[in-house]
Amino acid sequence: MALSDGTIMTRADLPSEKTHRWVASRKAAVVRAVSAGLILRKEALERYALSDEEFSEWETAVDLHGEAALKATTLQRYRQPKVAACISALGVTGH
Repeated sequence: MALSDGTIMTRADLPSEKTHRWVASRKAAVVRAVSAGLILRKEALERYALSDEEFSEWETAVDLHGEAALKATTLQRYRQPKVAACISALGVTGH
């Protein structure tokens, strides 16, 4: 399947179903495959035993900040403002 950048991606480019260590490049490959229609989202969730929430975080990170945002340390950095905003919206204080 041709991706938007002109590269070709096939199922052979997907991470193994036995993947336990999710580096940024593997996450990105699954997000690209679902986005391009190579595999269905439901299939990706089942194949890799991912929660809908976890996969949604990967998609959001890529949409907002690019594939580099899928690195574990970068994901933590991008999650911090989200948590702070939720706490602020709830009116929770540290006192």
